[in-house]
Amino acid sequence: MMHDVGTAPLRIAVAGSSGRMGRMLIEAIAATSDCRLAAAFDHAESPAIGQDAGSPLGLTTGVTVSSDLDAGLQDAQCLIDFTRPEGTLNHVDMCLRHSVAMVIGTTGFDASGLQRIRAASERIPIVMAPNMSIGVNVVLKLLEQAGRALADGYDIEIIEAHHRHKVDAPSGTALKMGEVVAQATGRNLERDAVWTRHGHTGERQAGSIGFSVIRGGDIVGDHTVLFAGSGERIEITHKSSSRATYAAGSLRAARFLAGKRSGLFDMQAVLGLTS
Repeated sequence: MMHDVGTAPLRIAVAGSSGRMGRMLIEAIAATSDCRLAAAFDHAESPAIGQDAGSPLGLTTGVTVSSDLDAGLQDAQCLIDFTRPEGTLNHVDMCLRHSVAMVIGTTGFDASGLQRIRAASERIPIVMAPNMSIGVNVVLKLLEQAGRALADGYDIEIIEAHHRHKVDAPSGTALKMGEVVAQATGRNLERDAVWTRHGHTGERQAGSIGFSVIRGGDIVGDHTVLFAGSGERIEITHKSSSRATYAAGSLRAARFLAGKRSGLFDMQAVLGLTS
């Protein structure tokens, strides 16, 4: 059910509120008429604890940053979480306790972490995507179509670039792109991915999917999937210049969850791109 403007504002809590994405989310919520910041959370040692959540942005939200999810989630309908896997999984447990929907943009989960999220989605609605950008999710749909058409005779390489502070590699978005392309071309990412090349590698193995990772400066996020054939190459690229696109997508996901009781959804479902 879409959240209609004119009804009571959607009450959204933000985890990691003093981080780069947290600040962007708070700014995006403040700019809407149909969403309201209900709570803002950070780790107990954060200097932001006790301050207004909007103070780094020059905004007054009336919401004080807290580390107490148990108290803060009581007035929230949805928690948006771009933190680290361990923190997000703790937040999943709290959302289950309070029947709060979740939008999860955290990446880097292991198999057991993903299973905990799947289990939680049987009781609360969750949107989970490695990239909340609307444009990236349109690109994923394009990659599915390109992969089917270019399954034979084309070598596939995925190149991604992010800022120097990113702690996981390849990015969750690059991995998702790899999964989409592998499925569309009849490959298996676990078997066919090539993560590193160094020294005498021998010729490129047919059917492999190569990954290249760049880290530096303040690059928000660039992703290219290269289909290299004989005599031509096709590149499908997405470049982020601002985290605002992730925030806009996250709010769209939160609206999508309003009124849902349970289920695990991706941004393809949110955007109506699922076939």
